[in-house]
Amino acid sequence: MKTSHALIAAGTALVALAGMAHAQEGISALKGHNSHAPIDLSADHAEAQDRADRAIFSGNVVVKQDNLTLRTARMTLAYANNNGLDINRIDASGGVLITSPSETAKGDFAVYDLDKGLITMVGNVRLDRGGSFLSGGRLTLDLNTGRAVMDGGLRGVNQNGGGRVTGRFTVPPKKS
Repeated sequence: MKTSHALIAAGTALVALAGMAHAQEGISALKGHNSHAPIDLSADHAEAQDRADRAIFSGNVVVKQDNLTLRTARMTLAYANNNGLDINRIDASGGVLITSPSETAKGDFAVYDLDKGLITMVGNVRLDRGGSFLSGGRLTLDLNTGRAVMDGGLRGVNQNGGGRVTGRFTVPPKKS
């Protein structure tokens, strides 16, 4: 009996998350994001490691791509050197904040796979939109579809949720 209630609650949370990501105040900026748009970045320190095909940025790192902004303390950028830099992955750590015109996601770590258009955030994750939020241990954002999947992570690792997804959703007032 408890399992079926947990499944219903989890299903309800995912439906609410989907609604949160698409229904409030316009279309989610996550859906259809161009992960091949140019990337602008700034940091206090940069180190190129050409033999390893990566660059490491630290200190007030800000990365902008189209209408998404990523802020973090440290970032490793992996690339292929094909007559220029072909960036394929960004690893961010030290507190990560990702913002779009309509969403904000926070977490301890993030991996942005540019080839697949996926952002995975882990550790004390929170997704906010229009007064509603979900918190959990891991969030996967599919930039192609706008789909967001949150799970609670391991018990004891996500101190705020204890291995569960938690949230609060605003309910708009009924029009008379």
